[in-house]
Amino acid sequence: MNRSLTKKIKVGSIYVGGDAKITVQSMTNTDTRDVVKTVEQIKALQIAGCDIVRCAVLDMEACDALNKITKQINIPLVADIHFDYKLALRAIDNGVAALRINPGNIGSDEKVREVAQKAKSNGIPIRIGVNSGSLEKDLLQKYGKVTSEALVESAMRHVDLLEKNNFEDIVISIKSSNVLQMIDSYRLISSKTNYPLHIGVTEAGTIWRGTIKSSVGIGTLLCEGIGDTIRVSLTGDPVEEIRVGREILKSIGLIKEGIEFVSCPTCGRTKIDLIKIANQVEKILENSNKLIKVAVMGCIVNGPGEAREADIGIAGGDGEGLIFKKGKIIKKVKEENLVEELIKEIENM
Repeated sequence: MNRSLTKKIKVGSIYVGGDAKITVQSMTNTDTRDVVKTVEQIKALQIAGCDIVRCAVLDMEACDALNKITKQINIPLVADIHFDYKLALRAIDNGVAALRINPGNIGSDEKVREVAQKAKSNGIPIRIGVNSGSLEKDLLQKYGKVTSEALVESAMRHVDLLEKNNFEDIVISIKSSNVLQMIDSYRLISSKTNYPLHIGVTEAGTIWRGTIKSSVGIGTLLCEGIGDTIRVSLTGDPVEEIRVGREILKSIGLIKEGIEFVSCPTCGRTKIDLIKIANQVEKILENSNKLIKVAVMGCIVNGPGEAREADIGIAGGDGEGLIFKKGKIIKKVKEENLVEELIKEIENM
């Protein structure tokens, strides 16, 4: 896939856009004022593979907590701020790597200028975040409802406010809970600007439904070369957002890390408890750093052939199974020993 060439923006110690890798983001759901819990969650996110983290900044107490938080973490922190420009100014002093703020919502031109100037002098980029749930009233009247065109026009308004103040370290996001609208909006804005794009389906839902919606929306755009950084928005533990986000990138070849796991859906030929075995193998290997493809197949007749591209795998029979490498059978094992023997072979690879 040919990735759209966007401007390269520095966010803390990493880059977003241009030829930089596509980063995976999340947002803490702790009270930012609780430094201990917030730092604990950020560290868990980092272990899961989070590249950039965002924290809600509701008031000055939360803003000042950022000073302690940033000193205890090793990934860039984005301050999420609405309406109060003073919080943005203070957040910069407190060591954040970026701001998420909509210039049109923080007041007068002078306030926008003050934030833009301070951000620029400190090398702090600004992410503009337009959301279908908070579209400006005049745009709702103009278009009659929330549309892709309305969302893009809103985003470009905020861009214009920053550009008028000679500020161009900008990342743009246009979030909608409607997958098709989200896709259309990013396609449209990608044709209008070369600023890096932060993509995702907002308010996607619980882990099950949200994973599906996010995979469709984010995956579609990435396959079209659109998107520089992603967030999977789920109702649940934010660590799950990182797991899903990284799996999306893995599934379309944008990152290569850990085990690629495949398993068949089973059929009437399956004579072993393949579902249990597949779950066991996937769980054991979930933190493995080996760059291999592992297959768990239910049929001893077709399994090795169907999974010929796998580096290693198992194919079930009646109370037993085969272990194979690159489609070639290497041993026959009783069902109760299949998982153990497969893991041993993987560990020796």
